[in-house]
Amino acid sequence: QLSCLLRMVTLHGIPEDLDTYPKELLLFLSPSDYAATGSCSQYFSNIGEANLDVLPRESPQRKQLLLEALACLRVPGTQINEESAEILGRLLCDLGGEYIRSSGRTLLKDLSQCESFLPDQEEAIRDVISSGNTTFGPPAAWSAFTLRELVGLIPVFDHNILQQIPK
Repeated sequence: QLSCLLRMVTLHGIPEDLDTYPKELLLFLSPSDYAATGSCSQYFSNIGEANLDVLPRESPQRKQLLLEALACLRVPGTQINEESAEILGRLLCDLGGEYIRSSGRTLLKDLSQCESFLPDQEEAIRDVISSGNTTFGPPAAWSAFTLRELVGLIPVFDHNILQQIPK
C-alpha cells in the first residue's frame, strides 16, 4: 500500500512537502530521489523515525537502506558517533555486531529501544556491557536508574552480567 501511495504522490515529480507525509512512505523512495527536496542526512533522519518493521528485518531493501545511510553519513569503518547515531534512529537496530562492539559505549541507550536482536547483536551487546567500558560503567556500579535506561537490553543480559548488578 505504501509503495502504491508513493507512486501516486510522486506521479508528477517529488513534491516539495514530502516531509509532511508519513515517514514510512520514504522507505520506498531512494535517497537520490529525495535529494531534490533535502539532503541525504535529512532523508535518513526521517527514515530513522519511521516504523522500519514495514520492511522485513533481513530484507535486501532494509539492508540496502542501512548501507546507504552509513555511506551518506560517511561512517568510517564500524565506528558510529553520537551525531550519526541520532540521525540513524531506528536503523541502529539493524547494525551488525561489529558496529555494536566498536561503538557500543555510544549506542547502548539507543539500542535499548530496539524490539529484538539477532544472535550476533546480542553477543556484541553482552561483550560491550561485560567490558564495563560504557557510559554507564561496569554492571557492578549500576543503579535502578541505569536499569531503567537500559530496560530494553535486559533480556539480552546473561547470568554473568545479572550477577554483577547490585541488588
